[in-house]
Amino acid sequence: MPASREDLMAKLAALGISHTTVDHKPVFTVEESAEIKADLPGARTKNLFLKDKGGNFFLICAESHAQIKVNKLHPHLGCKQLSFANADYLMEHLGVTPGSVCLFSIMNDTSGAVALVIDKTLADADIVNFHPLLNDATTAISSADMIKFAQAVDHKPVIMDFAVLTPTQ
Repeated sequence: MPASREDLMAKLAALGISHTTVDHKPVFTVEESAEIKADLPGARTKNLFLKDKGGNFFLICAESHAQIKVNKLHPHLGCKQLSFANADYLMEHLGVTPGSVCLFSIMNDTSGAVALVIDKTLADADIVNFHPLLNDATTAISSADMIKFAQAVDHKPVIMDFAVLTPTQ
């Protein structure tokens, strides 16, 4: 059974991670969330759940304006060609539905099948914002706590600077 928002909040509390959560209407894209998140402090995020042709999975957490060329990313990750993973894989590995993919969903990957990749812009930000497992709210935590959370759920993140990956790379 995937973790619920309540499970996430309990995990954050157990780890001593300070957070602020704002409820809002469900949003499914970065564009839809722009107005809602405009008044929230911190970096806005987009999250991509990808699968390579070898069956490896990746959760990419990036700053909302990062330009990520999925078809050009595989050499940087040392994997085979990438594409978006389908909703069945998303539920199986991260326990969420499309539109709710977020850093916090990595807590549902108890088998360690998903590699976590975090944008350097997020790692350098003071505050980062993610959905708390459903897309009807936004939870803000510090970037240091983002890394702490990932490590606490047995996922050592790879920090990647998407700003230096040009569209031709």
